[in-house]
Amino acid sequence: MKILVTGGGGFLGTEICKQLLAKGHEVSAASRSKYPHLIEMGVEAINIDLSSASPDLDGFDAIIHTAAKAGVWGKSSDFYKNNFLATSNIANAAKEAGIKYFIYTSSPSVVFGKDDLENANESLAYPDKFYTDYSKTKAMAEELVLGLNDSSFKTVAIRPHLIWGEGDPHLVPRILEKSKAQKLKIVGEGTNLVDVIHVKNAAHAHVLALEAMVASKDVGGKAYFVGQERPVNLWEFINQILIQAGHEGVEDRVGFGMAYTLGAVLEKVFKLLGINNPEPPMTRFVALQLAKHHYFSHEAARRDLGYSPIISIEEGIATLFDDKKERLKAISELSKANVD
Repeated sequence: MKILVTGGGGFLGTEICKQLLAKGHEVSAASRSKYPHLIEMGVEAINIDLSSASPDLDGFDAIIHTAAKAGVWGKSSDFYKNNFLATSNIANAAKEAGIKYFIYTSSPSVVFGKDDLENANESLAYPDKFYTDYSKTKAMAEELVLGLNDSSFKTVAIRPHLIWGEGDPHLVPRILEKSKAQKLKIVGEGTNLVDVIHVKNAAHAHVLALEAMVASKDVGGKAYFVGQERPVNLWEFINQILIQAGHEGVEDRVGFGMAYTLGAVLEKVFKLLGINNPEPPMTRFVALQLAKHHYFSHEAARRDLGYSPIISIEEGIATLFDDKKERLKAISELSKANVD
């Protein structure tokens, strides 16, 4: 098949391109920046801003749309433009061009409000209140994409949570940066369970979704949570990463109420002063994410897509830093404390 991956030069997009190429597909990637590694992989690179234009879609059989603006802070207009408007442009153009299959990279944050989410499934509705423009605009885009599904234009949304892995430019560097600056503290009781997903597993889920649609399985118009083989204790997982990187584990604590209140105050101050960058040291959303349970049932993805992880938590952590693979045994011992 001829497949277009938007955001193909990014962390997840690159891995999706690799897995599609391994299956013999012809792959193109649409990104705003130039990524030499895509050309080296054999991927046709298309430079375009999807919020203002759509690439030539002639001849493509499928689109996997991973491009988005992530983050917990910034201009509302930037999130709207890059997450909703860009998705609307590419999805509607794809349908008009006769593309058969469209996969949207969504996020579990589209259903995250202020309450714990424990083994939640896809029947969960969008919350009445969003705590970030990212979550709000991703939900808007997901709803649009799934609403476009029909007999000739199949759409699916994949909801990977906290993507990590070797070469991660987001989650792991953020943890290490906060640790180095001694600004990392356990928020709340430190017992909250969360879903995480290795980038190889997240990409695998997207490929499986495409294959399910091609095989005419009843997946069109649906969203799917995907994650690792089990939820992890967030703070044990963070400490595993820190130990693997040669850092000390985090022990200092701050109460959830204090963190949430501080986040609310800082948000008001930053908005009053018009500060969009850098983000506040704490926000309400970050406090909620660091203290609340947020893990999901993956039964629908197993049943409909045949999804199961292709790399375990322990294997993923062991390969985060090539020069520290010998710590796998110690990390495996720590991981036994995780709750299935």
